[in-house]
Amino acid sequence: MTEQAWYKEWFNSTYYHKLYFERDEREAEAFIQKLIGHLRPAPASRMLDIACGRGRHSRILASLGFDVIGIDISPSSIEFAKQFESDHLEFYVHDMRLPFWANFFDHAFNFFTSFGYFRTRREHDDAMRTIVKSLKPTGTLVIDYLNVHYAEQQLVANESKVIGETNYEIHRWQDDSHFYKRIIVTDPALKVPFDNTEQVAKFSLGDFTDMLAFQGMQVKEVYGDYDFSPYDILRTPRLIIIAARANSKPEDKEKRLYNDGRPTDALT
Repeated sequence: MTEQAWYKEWFNSTYYHKLYFERDEREAEAFIQKLIGHLRPAPASRMLDIACGRGRHSRILASLGFDVIGIDISPSSIEFAKQFESDHLEFYVHDMRLPFWANFFDHAFNFFTSFGYFRTRREHDDAMRTIVKSLKPTGTLVIDYLNVHYAEQQLVANESKVIGETNYEIHRWQDDSHFYKRIIVTDPALKVPFDNTEQVAKFSLGDFTDMLAFQGMQVKEVYGDYDFSPYDILRTPRLIIIAARANSKPEDKEKRLYNDGRPTDALT
């Protein structure tokens, strides 16, 4: 299985949604309510939910009176989400690395570590460019990512979960640049176990600051959990970034270096 195939097949699987999303919706709703209370968007603001999955965050945003579009690479997730479409809520199958509606949205959101899956830094730059270009000049971007430094300390190597008749055997490890999670699914409906390995890049606050700056964005606020506690590099589980456009000169982008000081893609 190729690196690209893992997330396309896995995100399209019902077992992925069972493992991660068939849970109490109250945490997601509480976070959205706090986030909207903090951002104070204008009524009927246009919002983009990038990598929306089955659309649970999109639905909450739309229920608060905003015009919301959710995009995701998984056709099955979007097919499920479309049952909830309305005059204020739409869903599209879309790869975040490719251009989407430009200069259209007041706010863009990327929730639940729905980033960091691609093979190269350049692909992540493409995704970030899509997100930033979708925003109006006064638009705001919110990224909800894992806190790499906290996750490195808290890594549980082996775990087993049983959800209904489905068993998940989980093995985790890491290297200098990525976290890995091998998930072996056994279920009476499967003739053979479903075996998949997730891969997530170790993007720190500095990495996101760099990627955002390259697209003319500036980090304005950083929080460490869904209660909006201050970000602590070792003690808080999340990296929640609020960013807005910065005044940058076009020539500055040409001078950009990657984190190891090279002018070319450090992950290639």
